[in-house]
Amino acid sequence: MAVTAQMVKDLRLKTGAGMMDCKKALTETDGDMEKAIDFLREKGIASAAKKSDRIAAEGLSIIEIQGNDAVILEVNSETDFVAKNEGFLTLTKELAAHLLKNKPATTEDALQQTMDNGTSVLDHINTAMAKIGEKLTLRRFTIETKTDNDAFGAYLHMGGRIGVLTVLEGTTNDSVAKDVAMHIAAVNPKYIDRDAVTEEEVAREREVLTQQALNEGKPEKIVAKMVDGRLGKFFEDICLLDQSFVKDPDQKVRKFVESKGATVKIFVRYEVGEGIEKRQDNFAEEVMNQVNK
Repeated sequence: MAVTAQMVKDLRLKTGAGMMDCKKALTETDGDMEKAIDFLREKGIASAAKKSDRIAAEGLSIIEIQGNDAVILEVNSETDFVAKNEGFLTLTKELAAHLLKNKPATTEDALQQTMDNGTSVLDHINTAMAKIGEKLTLRRFTIETKTDNDAFGAYLHMGGRIGVLTVLEGTTNDSVAKDVAMHIAAVNPKYIDRDAVTEEEVAREREVLTQQALNEGKPEKIVAKMVDGRLGKFFEDICLLDQSFVKDPDQKVRKFVESKGATVKIFVRYEVGEGIEKRQDNFAEEVMNQVNK
């Protein structure tokens, strides 16, 4: 079957692949459009495999809420440019919708699930990689469920560089929950309250503070009282409810939440790329890498 320019154009619109790749796919499959799409998908997966050793530490976090279910997820790309790409943004929304609908337990489980379009989540990501030209990964996600008497707080900072999802019990006021989420984005607590801090972590901090006080030449008889005072500052640094509320530093987060008749059940804070060793490209090199693709 003769391959026409219109067929190439149609295949390119369907797949986002290059013109020559589309022509080759149609030639190899005798003009069968569906087989040509499969041919390009297979090629895309092969191309994605070559990108597996690259570092994807950019990207964004997004939050999707449907009724009493919510998901926060982080999807990574290699560059910040791609994180603003329409195709990348579409991918993140598709993944969020799938996660909310299917509620996989782990990222590994999610990648093996089948999406509404009939492909696995992994293949869907690989197809996007072939179109966009960078390594893309679904790094992590958390799904939370609330009751009708609770509130979700969703906040994205800098377009998704930081994402925070909170669940407040005892209030249905989403704006209150969002205010708490904004505070968490800004201050980055590790725990909700002191009860969540392990005994081992407290003991380790007490030992360090005790040694610091002794090294400062403080008398041993007052060191214990000094350490107790400094532990208070330690808890303020890491515990949400002990922190001064960013929107009203004269009150603690605990007081703000209690004044609304609420309690903080859980929070999840994602900062894009945290814990990933980023490559050391400078800005000019990153721009040139995009230009040369």
